[in-house]
Amino acid sequence: MLISLRGRFSIVLVLCGLLGSQAWAGEVSVAVASNFAGPMERLVPLFQKESGHTVNVTPGASGKLYAQMKKGAEFDVFLSADEEIPKRLMQEGVALGGSRFVYATGRLVLWSAQPDYVDDKGAVLNRGNFNVLAIANPIYSPYGIATRETLTKLTMWNAMQRRLDKRDDLMQTYQLAATERAELAFIALSQVMRDGKVSSGSWWLVPPEMHNPIRQSAVLLAGAKDPAAAKAFLAFLKSEKATKVIRGFGYESP
Repeated sequence: MLISLRGRFSIVLVLCGLLGSQAWAGEVSVAVASNFAGPMERLVPLFQKESGHTVNVTPGASGKLYAQMKKGAEFDVFLSADEEIPKRLMQEGVALGGSRFVYATGRLVLWSAQPDYVDDKGAVLNRGNFNVLAIANPIYSPYGIATRETLTKLTMWNAMQRRLDKRDDLMQTYQLAATERAELAFIALSQVMRDGKVSSGSWWLVPPEMHNPIRQSAVLLAGAKDPAAAKAFLAFLKSEKATKVIRGFGYESP
């Protein structure tokens, strides 16, 4: 009888533990720069399995997400494509001071869906045998700013204006090139790389000295509904497990 009672008591303890972990499970709403949408598809299931928390992801251009937050959009965490917007959010009291950190350094790539169309030096830009070059709008996108800096350094920015198709975010920019409505596009390497390999098209990896570093920063927002779950996600983003996934998409470590 004593053994039976101990067994039942153990079962009760296990059940209480399970119920307790479910009761403490939270929900995190993450606004994320569209270039990081691919990594998030892999990171979110890993975090949810590890923590029990649920993650809701809203991708978009960093500038547009910033505008939404200023208007009261309810996010807990912001993963920007730059440093400046998170800094601004902290200065404005929208994000918590001291919570910002760089989670990845992005790489810019000139990409075409057509194999052998882009060489590894980007000489296709000089040949000029294309009609449309898709880019993310520098007004909204840090990658758009990096594109403008690159073309300016190549003394091509002004000459390219008639060929540029400026889109609000990198997802739209990529789609133009993927569907070949644009022969070329400046996009994030992460949009065409998986597990360290670019599997389609042709590309030129823009040398980092052609533009200012794309230091992508994360920040905890002041209005987070579940700060504990949000902080857990940000801590996970710094983990070795997350870093390995992020590097597989072509990002460099901070």
